[in-house]
Amino acid sequence: MGLHPLEFSECYLDSPSFREKIKAHEAELEKTNRFIKELYKDGKNLINATKQLGMAQRKFAQCLGEFQFEYIGDAKTDDERCIDESLQEFSSFLKNLEDQRELMMRNITETLMKPLEKFRKDHLGTVRAERKKYEKETEKYYSSLEKLLNMSAKKKEPQLQEADIQVETMRQHFQEESLDYVCKLQEIQERKKFECVEPMLAFFQTVFTFYHQGFELAKDFDHYKRALQINIQNTRSRFEGARSEVYELMKRIREAPQDYRQTSAISCEGYLYVQEKRPPPFGSSWVKRYCTFVKEQKILHMVTFDHRSGGRSGETESVTLKSCLRKTTDMLDRRFCLELDITDRPGTALTVQALSEGDHKFWMQAMGGKEPIGHYLGRTCSKERGIDAQLDELGLNFVKNSISAIETRGINDQGLYRVVGVSSKVQKLLSLMIDEKTSEVDLSTSEDWDVKTITSALKLYLRSLPEPLMTYGLYKEFISPAKGGSPESRIQAVHCLVHKLPERNRQVLGLFMKHLANVAAHSKQNLMTVANLGVVFGPTLMRPQEETVAAIMDLKFQNIVVEILIEHHEKIFADAPESCLLSPAAPVFCAPTRQSKKLNRQNRPLAVYNPQALDIQTVCDTSNLATDETSMGSNESVSSQSSSTSVPEMVLERSDHVPLSASLSSGSNSRASTAAATWLGDGQHAATPDKEKPQESRKAKAVYPCEAEHDSELSFQVGAIFSAVTQSREPGWLEGELEGKRGLIPENYVEML
Repeated sequence: MGLHPLEFSECYLDSPSFREKIKAHEAELEKTNRFIKELYKDGKNLINATKQLGMAQRKFAQCLGEFQFEYIGDAKTDDERCIDESLQEFSSFLKNLEDQRELMMRNITETLMKPLEKFRKDHLGTVRAERKKYEKETEKYYSSLEKLLNMSAKKKEPQLQEADIQVETMRQHFQEESLDYVCKLQEIQERKKFECVEPMLAFFQTVFTFYHQGFELAKDFDHYKRALQINIQNTRSRFEGARSEVYELMKRIREAPQDYRQTSAISCEGYLYVQEKRPPPFGSSWVKRYCTFVKEQKILHMVTFDHRSGGRSGETESVTLKSCLRKTTDMLDRRFCLELDITDRPGTALTVQALSEGDHKFWMQAMGGKEPIGHYLGRTCSKERGIDAQLDELGLNFVKNSISAIETRGINDQGLYRVVGVSSKVQKLLSLMIDEKTSEVDLSTSEDWDVKTITSALKLYLRSLPEPLMTYGLYKEFISPAKGGSPESRIQAVHCLVHKLPERNRQVLGLFMKHLANVAAHSKQNLMTVANLGVVFGPTLMRPQEETVAAIMDLKFQNIVVEILIEHHEKIFADAPESCLLSPAAPVFCAPTRQSKKLNRQNRPLAVYNPQALDIQTVCDTSNLATDETSMGSNESVSSQSSSTSVPEMVLERSDHVPLSASLSSGSNSRASTAAATWLGDGQHAATPDKEKPQESRKAKAVYPCEAEHDSELSFQVGAIFSAVTQSREPGWLEGELEGKRGLIPENYVEML
């Protein structure tokens, strides 16, 4: 039988059986309270365990999503692509499942945990308070009743009546409290049936919803699963077929390995033993290196590889091959040897040993090897004008000697480095200065050589070096920052790259940049601004190893690099940068700055020639007129059109005593006469072109906003379309029309349509 009902009438009798019934109800509610507390605790543990499971599942899903299969070859099949994507699909499925689980946990907290805890505190906790109150009233009533009954009958009647009234009042309070308590006990006994079970129902509904969501996800996944099974089966089938082919190929290679030697029209590779000389008394040693020879560039890449340690034991070393000669056994007591003459180490040969006679023939053919005819004769002459220019001590002394003479005798000469000397004299001077027997001439005091001959000889020396002063290897890295980024990032990138140059290259470059900065400081007199010097020395100091259209398009970027070197030579060549935060190969691109252009326009000297009087064909034809009896042409004259402040490096003089204007007017070639310029005493210039070459007008679109800083410039927003766009005489600027107004447009703020 269950609990006995508590009758209100029994509150007035307060019998022992009534009290037993109350105790039974109180015990039941206490049991319910303990049950809810235990359930709440277990629910918390369940939630925490589920959270841990969710975290583990999510970590597992993340691991799946981050992994990607690598494949062999340069393309994937559709099946392989689906298999590659499968891990991401699995990861996504698990994440969706965990999202539903997390939602379930939030619902359990709201629908089960909080309602049960609220019932326990608000109702079961109230019963405890009511019981204490009931017990207190019981004690008060029965204590006062005993006190009344023990009172003497001899007391005065008013006292007895007052005591009777007090006891009666307490009895009423006790009975009222008993009625309230009994009502409360029975109310909570009935309330617990739905207050406890209803949250349970919500809990299971939440759990079933979660599993239903999982079922729906599984249904959605079923189609993908079936397709993936087909992809896996197809891939397995192809694997079986490919594996048999691989084994067949391996068998054929094993039978005739030389027929499958890795080689191509571009490069060949294999192992060579390289002789490495050690300081006395250790002699020399032979080190096995894996070598790759790039035929077109004649570059040999060598990496030390120790099979016993299972990996590379050194960095890759690259050398540029000049020639290859078979080394006979009477020269060296080892078979299969080759002597490599390399440009990286002038006057030094590299000796390598092939693995066999067949391997020896293979490398001889790949490197264009020759049979020995005579002894090694040392340095070969440069292709350009037969000048044997080297970046050695003689060359360094010549650079210092020339700079001293130019700064002493001709720092204010107009067109310095643009006006050229007579070709025969220039070559004669350079030949004397790089010859140990005749290099002691002090050009600062010698009257045999004028300034323009010295400047031309210095440029010829720099152009005649086997490798540009800024090296082939760093060419692309130097060009990259010039193509974009803020001025600060460009300077930082160039600063870093300069300190990657070989020590001698950096020494000569720093010396020369300091000199050019001094030349630019006298630009009011010599008209050679930083921009002009950049045009002259861009192609001289840096150039790519291959002559391509892309290299020609990079001429303007070469000029920018040289300008940076001149303007910031003190910072760049003083100390190596502490850190190179900006990678020169990957510059940060942002909206270009116009400050440098503005300064050039404000501070430039008076223009000394009309650039529209020249065109590329005219310059090329004119430069071809140079002979031993006339002054040299220069490849910088083509690029000089990019700057309106430049002095044209053309045929400016036939002899030391013929006036410039007479020299130009007496030329037999009419095109050269048309393109030539006339110097005037006041620093101005008159040009008499037969006909100006028309420019093709195009449209352009703004990619950055611009606010005009001068009346001659246009203001515009991103997306503005310009018509009739032509190249401006102002370097780095275009001319175009916008909304009926024509003006200047920064070239790097627009893209051509």
